[in-house]
Amino acid sequence: MVVLRTLPKHYSIALHSDSKYVVNGISKGWAKRWRSNNWMRNKTEAAENADLWDQLLDLCEFHKVTFIWVKGHAGNPENECCDQLATQAALQDDLPPDTPYEKGETMLA
Repeated sequence: MVVLRTLPKHYSIALHSDSKYVVNGISKGWAKRWRSNNWMRNKTEAAENADLWDQLLDLCEFHKVTFIWVKGHAGNPENECCDQLATQAALQDDLPPDTPYEKGETMLA
């Protein structure tokens, strides 16, 4: 999402992800539906990571983003590079806190 925030408005972007959940969440309209239902997936189940979905939906309105699923750990060079970068980043000591997650807060609060 950081990259999407840095681009000028209305870029067309193909975003490749090995997460079917993320790809389907946007492509199949799940996240928009959750947002319109006050971040509920159904009558009893809240959507997880609502704060992140909300940010991603806003960015998808700012840009034309096409989500493409790629199989993870299947030798895709770009995906393997992203995995390595994510692992390196997660090991850094100076990561900013994910305050809503650490406080156990949701967008429903």
